[in-house]
Amino acid sequence: MTRGLLWLSLFATAAVAADADLILYNGKILTVDAAFSIREALAVKSGRITAVGTTAEILRAQRGARTRAIDLRGRTVLPGLIDSHLHPLEAGLSEFREPLPPLTSFAAVQDYIRAQARKTPKGQWIVVPRTFPTRLSELRMPTREVLDVTEDHPVLFDASYVVVVNSAALRLSGITRDTPNPPHGEILRDERGEPNGILRNAQSLLKGLKPAAAFNEQEKLAALEKILRLYQQAGLTTIGDGGATPEEIALYEKLKAAGRLPLRVVMTWWVNIARPAEELLAEIRSRPWRTNSGDEWLKFGAFKVNFDGGMTIGTAYQRVPYGEFGRQLYGKTNPDDRGQLFAAPEKYLAVFRAARDRGWSLSAHTQGGGAVDLFLDIMETLDRERPIAPTRSHLIHASFQSPEAIGRMKRLGVTADVQAAWLYYDAPALEKVFGYAGLRYFFPLRSYLDAGVRVAGGSDHMIGYDKNRAVNPYNPFHGLWVSITRKTNRGGVLYPEERVSREEALKTYTIYAAWRLFAEKDLGSIEPGKLADLLVIDRDYLSCPEDDIPAIEPVMVIQNGRIVFEK
Repeated sequence: MTRGLLWLSLFATAAVAADADLILYNGKILTVDAAFSIREALAVKSGRITAVGTTAEILRAQRGARTRAIDLRGRTVLPGLIDSHLHPLEAGLSEFREPLPPLTSFAAVQDYIRAQARKTPKGQWIVVPRTFPTRLSELRMPTREVLDVTEDHPVLFDASYVVVVNSAALRLSGITRDTPNPPHGEILRDERGEPNGILRNAQSLLKGLKPAAAFNEQEKLAALEKILRLYQQAGLTTIGDGGATPEEIALYEKLKAAGRLPLRVVMTWWVNIARPAEELLAEIRSRPWRTNSGDEWLKFGAFKVNFDGGMTIGTAYQRVPYGEFGRQLYGKTNPDDRGQLFAAPEKYLAVFRAARDRGWSLSAHTQGGGAVDLFLDIMETLDRERPIAPTRSHLIHASFQSPEAIGRMKRLGVTADVQAAWLYYDAPALEKVFGYAGLRYFFPLRSYLDAGVRVAGGSDHMIGYDKNRAVNPYNPFHGLWVSITRKTNRGGVLYPEERVSREEALKTYTIYAAWRLFAEKDLGSIEPGKLADLLVIDRDYLSCPEDDIPAIEPVMVIQNGRIVFEK
């Protein structure tokens, strides 16, 4: 090569390098790299980070004639945050037509029913949005008498795996003192033997209940897009759908095809374990989906089934009984009741084996300690056939842990996605059920990290648009704050020895969550070559007063190198 051509080549290379699309400088860049480095500036080109360093070197080497350079004036920049577990469609529909009032007491629930009765045709169902007895001021499951504020409408109180109905709903559905319990379900009865309205895993007995039919496909697409944009404005650039059905998968695909998918979505395919085993196995083998099929905007993460119900309603499968307070809080009739497993261990093993053989990462809703132990038993069986660690299989929630279970997770290479909101809202009520000692390993982040288990943080958001008042709050800074402080909504601190540092908490919403989603090469930290998903915030996450962390607000959200939200 001649000297002239050499200089021309070098000039062209320098011109490309100095032609960043975007530069952020004069800031505090929390890279969340292996050393948790803090830098001053970064450059972005074609949707990816090209350089991170000092303000002087980035401006000198990366700025070109068309570069947009933004002076951060000392503001903090984080990697785009990742919520590993939400339920966007349910949340998007929850307030699509009208806002929901806070349902924190029996009186508030009754006021909601009366308001709906005034505008609902007689005979049509009224559904009280998902509300947990652990979050009601009465700390008691309602019964039909509480819901009997209208005689003209059947009413359903949605507590997730348990529902409560009023007298009109019992009559409409033909549920009497002589109605037998459905398989794996229970009709709870009062002291006279009459149904008290509480149906545990027995919603199939209800007649005429079709709340989903109220929304057509276009409304569902609009609601889904709306909630995804709200997530983005809260600082989330990637989310994990915690349980997508084929219908929801199709909605995501339509949003993406129409250019209406605002952030990255990793879907967990959920199947109903109550279906016949042969039917489930046939579907698993026939679907084209598997872990990592898709692209950087929309892909599949894991395969999911439910092992148990919810700790907030007394159906999570525990290691110990719910005890005497369970009678008040959950309406339990048997003080030795440990909750429910939704299928036999042999069925779970067969379904998981089929999913693993199709290339899936395996996951399960496992709230109670008994369910956690069973999941690990099954993972050990599968691990003897073929190492399970490469699949990054994981527990979902796993609120009631134990040192033994965490040790097994480490040995197997099993991880978890966990949600701080369960501690903040529900630990005070659960302490009345299990005692303080019974919550020693409830949401035990410190124990996980000390054992070398990476965990992904999230919210399990399911109802409501407001990021701070929703069920559960999807404000990621609220989740970070609870992880750091372990404070509850009733003013206490649960086992402060399980606190983690601000840096460690941030990793659960960034690099650890990215790893759980098989995306750590592209997401989770601010490093050259990674996708430019970034978050500029209004105060210093590392040094602001601890109780100011939930109030942190995004001032700029950058997705794929483009500013998509700015205050």
